[in-house]
Amino acid sequence: MSTSARYDFDTVIDRRGTWCVQWDGVADRFGVDGLLPFTISDMDFATAPEVLTALRARLDHGVLGYTTWQQDDFRSAVAHWYATRYGTEVDTGRLVYGPSVLSQLSQLLQMWTAEGDGVVVHTPTYDGFRKAVTGLGRELRGVPLGDAEALERELARADAKVFVLCSPHNPTGRVWTEDELREMGALARRHGVAVISDEIHADFVHDGYRHVPWTRIGGDGRWAVITSGSKAFNFPALTGSYGFIGDPADRAEFLRRMETAEGLASPAVLSLTAHIAAYRDGAAWLDAARSYVAGNLALIAERLNGAFPELAWQPPQAGYLAWIDLRPLGVGAGAGTDGGGGVDGVDGVDDEALQRVLIEREKVAIMPGAVYGAPGFLRLNAGCPRSKVVAGVEALVRGVGGVR
Repeated sequence: MSTSARYDFDTVIDRRGTWCVQWDGVADRFGVDGLLPFTISDMDFATAPEVLTALRARLDHGVLGYTTWQQDDFRSAVAHWYATRYGTEVDTGRLVYGPSVLSQLSQLLQMWTAEGDGVVVHTPTYDGFRKAVTGLGRELRGVPLGDAEALERELARADAKVFVLCSPHNPTGRVWTEDELREMGALARRHGVAVISDEIHADFVHDGYRHVPWTRIGGDGRWAVITSGSKAFNFPALTGSYGFIGDPADRAEFLRRMETAEGLASPAVLSLTAHIAAYRDGAAWLDAARSYVAGNLALIAERLNGAFPELAWQPPQAGYLAWIDLRPLGVGAGAGTDGGGGVDGVDGVDDEALQRVLIEREKVAIMPGAVYGAPGFLRLNAGCPRSKVVAGVEALVRGVGGVR
C-alpha cells in the first residue's frame, strides 16, 4: 500500500458550526456569510491519526493540570525531527517555548528594539508581521523579495534593529537556498541587525526543494528561530510554538519574560502531546498530505494556464497557499513590482471589482493580495479536499473572465 493510500484527504469534513475562523468567520472579513472560503492558512484535513491517538490517550488520563515543556520527551522529539527531516543536529539547550509564533515574535521585538526602530521584512509581507511590528510602534520597512541590494540598504540604516525573515516565505511559498540564507546572515551580522526566522511553513516544502534551518546559518550573530508543528500537522487551535535563541543571555531573558511578565510558565499540555506525536510518528502522514496538496496545486496550474495562458502560473515551492499574479490579465492596475514576480501594474480591472464578482456572484472568499501589500495578486488556500479546489479554481476562472 502506498503512503498516500493510507490516509484519506478526499472526504469533506464539515467545519461549519465549530467556531472555525475560515468557515464561520468569513463574514468578518468579506462581509457575507455562506461563502466557500480559501482564506486563513489552516487546512480542511483532520490532523494525523497518530496525533489524534496520542491526544485521546492523554485525555483518557483525565488529569489536565499544570505542565512543563522543559522535559526530555519534548526536547528529544524536536531533535529527532530536525535530524530526520533536515539532516540537522540542533542544540536543545537553545530551545524556548511560547503560545504562538506571533507571540514569540512580539516578545523578541520588545527585547531587541525600541519604539520607532526599523524592522525589515520582505514584500509581499504576511499581514501578521505588519500587525505585530506596527502594533508595537516599530517602523515596518519592506524590501522586494530577492532584492539583495535593497535589503542591504535597509539593514545598513542606523536605526534598523531586526530583520524578520519568513523561511519559507509567506505568501509566495519561496524556499530560500543555503547560499541566499548565508548571504542574508552575513549582511545582518555586518550591520549589527538581529534576525528572527519564522519557519512555520518549513515542514511543507515540496519535492525538488530543501529547507535549511536558520540554526545552521546564525553563527555568532544575534538570532532566533520561531516555529511550530501546528501549520504542517493542522492543529493551530491547540496553540503552542517553540524556537531556538542563539545567545544564552537572550534566551534567559526571553524565558524570564514569558514566565513572569506574560505569566506563561505552563504550556498547553495537548499542544505538547501533539508536537511529540507528530515529530515522532507523523512523518508518513505529512508526506502524504504534502503529496496530495501538490496535486491540488498542479490542478490549479493546469486550469488557470489553460484558461489564461499568459499567466504561466507555477505552484509554490512550499506550502498549500497558491500565490497568483493576475496582473498580466490587467487585474490590479498600478500594482507596482514588489509582489514577488510578474510584471508592472497595467491598465485594467481593479482588485475591488474582482473581489465583488468573486463574493457576490461566485460566492467564494479568496484573500486579495492587497492584504499582503501586493495588489493584483490573490492567495488561494489549497489545503483542502480536491473537490473544493475544483470548485474554487472554476469560480476564480469565471470571476476573472467576467471582469476582463
